[in-house]
Amino acid sequence: MRRRLAVFAAAIALLGGCGVAAEKTPRQIEAPPGPFPTYAAATPAPPGAADAVERLCFVRDARLVAVTRRTTTVPTLAEQFTHLLAGPTDAERDQALTTALTGSPTVSRTAGSTLVTVEVTADGVGAGRSDEAVAYGQIVCTLAGRTDVSGVVFTRDGQRRGVPRGDGSLSEGPLTTEDYRAIMD
Repeated sequence: MRRRLAVFAAAIALLGGCGVAAEKTPRQIEAPPGPFPTYAAATPAPPGAADAVERLCFVRDARLVAVTRRTTTVPTLAEQFTHLLAGPTDAERDQALTTALTGSPTVSRTAGSTLVTVEVTADGVGAGRSDEAVAYGQIVCTLAGRTDVSGVVFTRDGQRRGVPRGDGSLSEGPLTTEDYRAIMD
């Protein structure tokens, strides 16, 4: 037992002496000489491989459902809006996804702005339908889901128009995805 205590005490004394003593003044430390190891860059995806995504919002059971499509390039705002207006693909329809959009709205953005304007025609976006909030929500959730868009406003003949939010209240915007959270899956 005594021997173990002596070994333990010696180990503590040795460990206590390890380390670097504090210096009273700072000193310059130089980098070690190179060369330093390098690591290979990630291998790019083969041509034609999907390396970008496009988020579109469609409808299932009167609720908004975000769909992610893989693409080779990030679509422009106009391209993404065209894809939304085209509606779900056959595979997406097989998952019971539909669209509430009617009419032919157009999308625009002032150069340098993150605010998007959607011009609706007299027939509206979901005109005469009980699911107008879902139709407007499809547009807002698709466009405001982009990193380069901060909000969406709707106009008719160049004048802002109040549209239904997810909770049924009207707003002239700018609208974001949060305005439709109540009807999103």
